Amino acid sequence: MDTTTKNIRTLALVSYLGLFILMCAWQLLWQTDSEFSAMFRILLWVVPLLLPLPGLLRSKPYTYAWANFILMWYFLHSLTTLYVAPGERGLAAAELLLTSAAFVGCTWFARRQGRALGLGLKNKQGTDS
Repeated sequence: MDTTTKNIRTLALVSYLGLFILMCAWQLLWQTDSEFSAMFRILLWVVPLLLPLPGLLRSKPYTYAWANFILMWYFLHSLTTLYVAPGERGLAAAELLLTSAAFVGCTWFARRQGRALGLGLKNKQGTDS
């Protein structure tokens, strides 16, 4: 793995783990007036971030690619919270920043490392694209 790819992986991992820490703190420490139990909030906001973590730590390009589907949940949450909850705009802005950085890092890493490993989509026979 070349230096640029390692730096991209670092961006993806640091922002992904930062999002994980933010969501744990948000749901356990700062969300005191919720109508939902702490266990439900953990299942909804923290557990999904754990699903791709083993593959991310092992530098699997495919996992970096599909982790973006999970990140979109947090992207939508941050945008919605920015709009509807003025008291949580700081947390939502941090969530948006971390989610965007993780998305860019994961996409970029999956593309670079996938190409380096010879992975990718194969062209159909007879097409010119």
